[in-house]
Amino acid sequence: MERNKFVRLPDLGRLMAHGTAYLCHKNFLIVKSTIPFHQKILRFWNHLPLLLRAGISGFLVSTIGVSFWAADLQLISLPWAIVTMLIPLWGYLKFFSGSGRAGQYAKIRRIRFRAVKLSSKAWAWGLAGGILFVVVVQASFVLTFRIIRMPPAFASGYPIIDTLPVWLAWLTIIMASVVAGICEETGFRGYMQVPIEKRYGSILSILFVSVIFSLIHLTKVWAIPIIPNIFFASVLLGILAVRTNSLLPGIIGHSILDVFDYSFWWTHFSGKWERQTIFKTGPDMHFLFWCLIFLGGLGGFFWSMSKLARDPVKLGDN
Repeated sequence: MERNKFVRLPDLGRLMAHGTAYLCHKNFLIVKSTIPFHQKILRFWNHLPLLLRAGISGFLVSTIGVSFWAADLQLISLPWAIVTMLIPLWGYLKFFSGSGRAGQYAKIRRIRFRAVKLSSKAWAWGLAGGILFVVVVQASFVLTFRIIRMPPAFASGYPIIDTLPVWLAWLTIIMASVVAGICEETGFRGYMQVPIEKRYGSILSILFVSVIFSLIHLTKVWAIPIIPNIFFASVLLGILAVRTNSLLPGIIGHSILDVFDYSFWWTHFSGKWERQTIFKTGPDMHFLFWCLIFLGGLGGFFWSMSKLARDPVKLGDN
């Protein structure tokens, strides 16, 4: 129920354009608001600081998609959970990319999703950057666990993978990786980063998103030893999104990265890490080789990004 407000008649002029209804009572007007409830919510939302709005919306967009996969695994047995996940994943992409719809809100979703048509040059260098991103991050894991000892809990985050038949384990790993790649890139490098990028520039937007991205991953048992790696990976993905003005190369790179992570680092499915730290072995050839891979991959990543002419992100109202 709306609360009535009593306003003196001389004050009527400054209220005429505010969506209100008036009932005359002696020398007063009884003012009743006619603003729809959803518009009040929208007004409240738009008055929040941009960083807060972007952080909340990006987190929710990412979480919605990942939650579909988690619920799917709980309610439906494998392998059927993989098949049924294709439907909500398609709907997720369709909605959050603003695909096939007209209107203001669909346009904003397309902008947040960075839904642009890439040229063949942008695709080539963007994919090169995505692959080199995988090489650099994997090399950073190797070097990290040559410097510090890998905690036993690091490879125990997804015990179900080690219990599945090989064919089913690979299908599950691929689907989990694709879901994470699509949803996290849409939420973080899209809906969170784009509005901040427009207001404050690419550097601040990438750093802000990378801090939030790292903090969100603290809920994972394997994340604590590699928080610097996660932050670093998020920075590279942010740069990739800015330079290509697209989420697609990042989605591909992120998904490939997670296939390696699920199959080797977070489980013992395709192997087990058994190397000792360099404080026991010294900086041996294995360590020096991966140092070269890391530096070469990082140089190649930035070289490929330099080949892309960044088009400015164009946004409507935040």
